[in-house]
Amino acid sequence: MPAMSRISAIASDRIQQEKKLLIPYLVAGDPDLPTTLILMRELVQQGADIIELGIPFSDPASDGPVIQRGIERALDGGTTLSDTLALVAQFRQEDTETGIVLMGYLNPIEIMGYENFSGSAAAAGVDGVLVVDMPPAESMELHRRLAAADIDTIYLVAPTTSADRAKEIAEACTGYLYYVSLKGVTGAAITDHESIKESIESMRQLTDLPVVVGFGIKDSESARAMASVSDGIIIGSALVEQIAKLSGGAPVKPELPNCCAVIGEARSAIDSL
Repeated sequence: MPAMSRISAIASDRIQQEKKLLIPYLVAGDPDLPTTLILMRELVQQGADIIELGIPFSDPASDGPVIQRGIERALDGGTTLSDTLALVAQFRQEDTETGIVLMGYLNPIEIMGYENFSGSAAAAGVDGVLVVDMPPAESMELHRRLAAADIDTIYLVAPTTSADRAKEIAEACTGYLYYVSLKGVTGAAITDHESIKESIESMRQLTDLPVVVGFGIKDSESARAMASVSDGIIIGSALVEQIAKLSGGAPVKPELPNCCAVIGEARSAIDSL
């Protein structure tokens, strides 16, 4: 890896400013690729530091119904992993500062091939990859190829992760560590703030990387609460729920900035800490 990846540089800058990372998630191709590109630009305007871009896949087992429907819309439009990489390359023509992390499942990456994927992702301007269904012990080959391409490999830690497993994940992870605030799938609500705080404190004993929280952050209140105990937050379902209104039979389609307002509101909330 180089001295500092783009993700590490963004995180370092935020820490120096005593600010928290804001990381929205949306699905590539939901509702279509040109709209995703416009949404990505708007998310930056609303204060996103890093964008997690979901790779559409037909069996998104870790995702709740809101994101599953977003993935279905993208698949209905024919969006592939190659399309997703081309989208990143297009975004990079005008933005070389915002971090881009591809998030998804192993199958499309395996089909493309680790070497081809790593090289294509680097050429497109991808900064990090998070493969939901691939633990560190099984990802050494992909991790090695991504590292050779100067791409961070990000992993999830869940409330159910054992101490030994959490240590293994923290040692393998680069960029940032994604702490899953809930047992189950994306889109549920956070209820136990105190145990999340304790878990993040224990993760900070294992790594110097930023620890960011995802799953269940829906509004300014939950954004502020989770940012107060972590280095940043990830907002997915609440954004994808708004994007859903842009597609299909919605009688009145909202303006694109309104879709992304949840991110701007979260930025204001966490900047007030």
